[in-house]
Amino acid sequence: MKTTDTPPAPAADRVPVSTVTVPGGKKEKSSEGSVLNVFSHGVLIIWAILVVMPLLWAVMASFKTDDSILSTPWALPDKLHFENWSRAWSQAHMSDYFFNTIVVVGGSLIGTLLLGSMAAYVLARFDFPGNRFLYFLFIGGMSFPIILALVPLFFVMNNMGLLNTVHGLILVYIAYSLPFTVFFLTSFFRTLPTSVAEAAMLDGASHTRTFFQVMLPMAKPGLISVGIFNFLGQWNQYMLPTVLNTEPDHRVLSQGLVELATSQGYKGDWSGLFAGLVMAMLPVLAAYIVFQRQVVAGLTAGAVK
Repeated sequence: MKTTDTPPAPAADRVPVSTVTVPGGKKEKSSEGSVLNVFSHGVLIIWAILVVMPLLWAVMASFKTDDSILSTPWALPDKLHFENWSRAWSQAHMSDYFFNTIVVVGGSLIGTLLLGSMAAYVLARFDFPGNRFLYFLFIGGMSFPIILALVPLFFVMNNMGLLNTVHGLILVYIAYSLPFTVFFLTSFFRTLPTSVAEAAMLDGASHTRTFFQVMLPMAKPGLISVGIFNFLGQWNQYMLPTVLNTEPDHRVLSQGLVELATSQGYKGDWSGLFAGLVMAMLPVLAAYIVFQRQVVAGLTAGAVK
């Protein structure tokens, strides 16, 4: 059996490698990349300093006296004054505000994730008349300024007997957070494989069982990510509780910090104020540190399928 060899390419078609490579081009590219890396790292370092320094200064001021805060604001405390924290916790009623905030944010977070995940799953997996209309209705809720709804919301809550109540504030927080939750989770549910849900349906599982036992555990990274974002927004919420929660016994942390700043009049308790401020920051920082990997995984889950 005779094999035919492929004829060699003409000399005009063969380009030497030395003529393609640009002398010194590789070195110039690497130097350009290193300059870009130095610039980007410099910007990140400056940004980190701008973010971290105020937090560290607030923590440092919470352990100083009022005189040292005003006279030497950038100096380290001579000793750790833990009485500032105890005074803010007991005398300024930060313990009551902290408990109220945990109850309100915890209840609203559970309700938001439950209702938002169910609505997002239906909008992402089922085609029915009005599907896109409902989806864009939720998106439109994200662009609606909450300040425009404060006056009618106040009268609605008053007529329903929910004004100055914890459960009324929880319902308002849920309604406030649902648009972003549905928008985020709808895109996340669309990235999940449909074969698992179809296999569960073939095994006899109902739609409810498929959602709670199959799809919801698969959406755990997205739930944690949107839960962190809602936790940050609801924990730092000030406008809604100020209008709808005027009862002193039901105040949340944001209202308590304002009360602590204005209750002393001209004699401000700066050390106690900074201690209360750090108390309000610690749960947010702890939640982000604990769930940092899940937040990144939830944000990048839909990038590559």
